[in-house]
Amino acid sequence: MKPKIPVSVLVVIYTTTLHVLLIERVARPGYWQSVTGSLERADEPFVDAARREVREETGIEAPREAFRDWNLAYTFEIFAQWRHRFAPGTTHNTEHVFGLELDAVRPVILAPEEHTASAWLPWREAADRCFSWSNRDA
Repeated sequence: MKPKIPVSVLVVIYTTTLHVLLIERVARPGYWQSVTGSLERADEPFVDAARREVREETGIEAPREAFRDWNLAYTFEIFAQWRHRFAPGTTHNTEHVFGLELDAVRPVILAPEEHTASAWLPWREAADRCFSWSNRDA
């Protein structure tokens, strides 16, 4: 298995009424988050990674221009239990934040190997439910 690249995207999917989509991780029940994922290759444009991850994790198809780069990046320590996915000695990840605004709540199709549940929540409630500080801040 090829090591993951320690550069990722976080995509906050929200509606015009400020309901935010959260998904619960399979590997960590109770860990709710927005769509996240690592770049597949070092030269993959961040917006393309964001679009791919949204499609893979939720089934939502959106055009490239619908994704808004929030010009925000967080660097954080990778949880010890997930470091084996990266090259030896890799301890930190840099996450680039995007937004995807939808007209209304949509049903989602989860990737069952990654997520067990989804919820559309008012933005403050969504922020409170996020397990990661970077997702909560975004």
